[in-house]
Amino acid sequence: MPKGSQELADARREEIVSACEALYRTMSFKDITIKRIGEVTSFTRTSIYNYFHTKEEIFLALFQREYALWADALSALLQNGRMTADEFAAALAHSLEERPVMLKLLSVNLYDMEAESRVERLTQFKREYGRSMDAMRACLRKFFPALGESGEEGFLYAFYPFLIGVYPYTELTEKQAAAMEAAGVKVVLPSVYQIVYSAARKLLGRA
Repeated sequence: MPKGSQELADARREEIVSACEALYRTMSFKDITIKRIGEVTSFTRTSIYNYFHTKEEIFLALFQREYALWADALSALLQNGRMTADEFAAALAHSLEERPVMLKLLSVNLYDMEAESRVERLTQFKREYGRSMDAMRACLRKFFPALGESGEEGFLYAFYPFLIGVYPYTELTEKQAAAMEAAGVKVVLPSVYQIVYSAARKLLGRA
């Protein structure tokens, strides 16, 4: 067990967040409660409130962790000497292929998490979100200098909103699939890699 009260508190928060992530992989946001999270950790529901005031704060901490991991992956791309547009789009697609929880959170629960979290928790999340944007800017600046500042901003403010729609276009519940079939709508589910690569490559144009 980590020594020191801050390290201990951080370890306990991580245990709670990891339990939330495990549940979220098979359950919906609305069906996960603090009581349910407590049942799969070493904490009671009451003790969880010592670390998070709401369920949404736990999810926001999970979202923060996901963005931190993605920002690290983007920063790692800077170790490459050069990348073509195809290579960068492929690497970007792979980085998001590894973050299904982030994409799911981004598509369906962002407003709930932000609205029901304290400002200090939201600020911590926004730092990691901002770090991912800084890493993306650094990649664009290094590998595609011809884009210029306006081109970089154009890429960011097209690509980041686009991410909100990735999960719904790559995953369907049984109910959604049944409704699509009943409505006579053809179901085509691209992979995360396919949809992200295609979007990134189009945004880069001839860069």
